[in-house]
Amino acid sequence: MESSGLEGKELEMFEVGPCESAYQMGFLIGQRFSNLIRSRLARDLVLQDQLLPFAQTPQAQPLLKALTDNNKKNFPSCWDELIGTAEGSGVPVLHIILINFRKEIVPFLPKNKLISNADCPDDCSDVLIVSDSMAMVAHNEDANVALVGHTYLIKGMLSNELSFIAYTYAGELPSCAFGFNSHGLAFTLNSVPPIEDEIVAGGIGCNFISRDLLEASGIDDAVTRIHSSEASVGHSYNLIDIRTRKIRNVETASMNRISVREVGATPFFRANMYLHLPVQQVQDDNSISRQRRALVLPKTSKNEFLSLLGDMADTKYPIYMTGPILYTLCTAVIDLDEQTFSIIEGNPKKGEASHVFTMSSKEFKMPQ
Repeated sequence: MESSGLEGKELEMFEVGPCESAYQMGFLIGQRFSNLIRSRLARDLVLQDQLLPFAQTPQAQPLLKALTDNNKKNFPSCWDELIGTAEGSGVPVLHIILINFRKEIVPFLPKNKLISNADCPDDCSDVLIVSDSMAMVAHNEDANVALVGHTYLIKGMLSNELSFIAYTYAGELPSCAFGFNSHGLAFTLNSVPPIEDEIVAGGIGCNFISRDLLEASGIDDAVTRIHSSEASVGHSYNLIDIRTRKIRNVETASMNRISVREVGATPFFRANMYLHLPVQQVQDDNSISRQRRALVLPKTSKNEFLSLLGDMADTKYPIYMTGPILYTLCTAVIDLDEQTFSIIEGNPKKGEASHVFTMSSKEFKMPQ
């Protein structure tokens, strides 16, 4: 990729709220990051070459209507926040709808018009452990090149005194990636590749479910919210509760299918394939290669976790990605014993965090 200066751009955090309404919160976020949102939309080839042309066709209308109606009805405040984001940033509402429902629309694009990359998954890698000596999650956030330099942190404060921090893709709801809240609950996400027959058209969007998770009161509430959400497309959720020192991996599929695995003392690596929920899935070579490589790498300390996520030994499918299509945007590290949430920009092998938050304090600030 030619250098655009965006790779070195510092990750900004915007504090917003409490607001009078979800719409106002979205509007303020859209207004604050208007330039970044516009830049992301202009660079996003899946949006420009696939989603927008499809949205103008007659066959797209029932799908877009079902997505709109179902998500608006089940998550009205998330919907208002999405509309606020569009209007605050001054971009067409349709564009914001399309990027937020990309995972729910791409499987239904006409196959003859599908360009390569359009259904290229967002590949993320996680390594998780809860043993007597350590309890942590380390997560690589991997995404399409269009997202490089087009992310930000939202520190949201709600009127019920809940607050959260969410790593956010420009123009999308917080957060399709990772975040945590003042109840001591954190999550990281991995996409999974169910085959088309496993997907229900017009169901609830992944972005709406993860936005709702930012308000979960704990790990059990988070599982309940995921399970009851009527998702269109399956997803994998890593739920972290610092108060109970628990980590659970939750795999979901349409029709409310769910499998919950408690993470224990055996290090658990996951990429982007279903590992314990029986679902017919697309064989993702990238994911399978990362899974295979992680199996042989040591995973007994924090440094080894970060070294694993920084591994580039497989030149075709490295765990740490540097293009041309997929990039590791950053690495999130949640340490349940230190009760810290850190973000590392650049290869995590070097281990230098650009942001460190303490999850146990109301303000999330590190002691000076």
